[in-house]
Amino acid sequence: MKDLELREQEIFKALKELINLNFVIIGGYGVNSYTLPRFSVDCDLVVKDEIESEKIGKILNKLGYKEEAKSNADTPYHGEFIRFEKKIEKDFKVSFDILIGKVLDRQTGAHTSAEWIFDNSIIRVLKGKTIKEKLEAKIPSAEALLVMKFISCRNTDIRDIFMLITHINNFKFVKDEVSERTDFEKQFKTLKDKVYSKGFKDNLQGVFGFVQEETFEKHKKLILKLEK
Repeated sequence: MKDLELREQEIFKALKELINLNFVIIGGYGVNSYTLPRFSVDCDLVVKDEIESEKIGKILNKLGYKEEAKSNADTPYHGEFIRFEKKIEKDFKVSFDILIGKVLDRQTGAHTSAEWIFDNSIIRVLKGKTIKEKLEAKIPSAEALLVMKFISCRNTDIRDIFMLITHINNFKFVKDEVSERTDFEKQFKTLKDKVYSKGFKDNLQGVFGFVQEETFEKHKKLILKLEK
């Protein structure tokens, strides 16, 4: 737990220094603004252009972060991005991934433009899981976050979709936007099969903590609304 707390402290410290710049937080930290906080290894920021990424990079450099080679970054993304890492202790690092201009999914090849992400973002409160820190930042709407998660549909994304589903007001928007970028039916089958599998609840609770049976069943039913 100590390592997790140290990582979150570093992430929030850096975000407070960056907060006046023009970026959107996606990934796990974006999801945390809607759901029970879950731990995320790194922080993903989307920017519109290299000018803004350079501003972020300068501040991160001052905070002790170093730019890493793109080929060394283990992320679900392709496309133009820069990873900044800071060594906290031996074999223990904190990282920021700056995605420039668009988010390009590694598995499907589908992309979402930074312009679209900014247009579908709002100011929300971001919370830590292991610390009591809070801050306001630009986060995609629940629908926009779910679209990006739906496109990837990795195990992590499916857990996030399951937790985000009660915040979705416009299911048609999600289906239409996913369908424009990738095979909706294929991704939905992956999602449904995982959510309705025997061990999914235990897997979910291993990340988000205890989920009541009534809440779990409510979320499962709402998942089916995505296909309508």
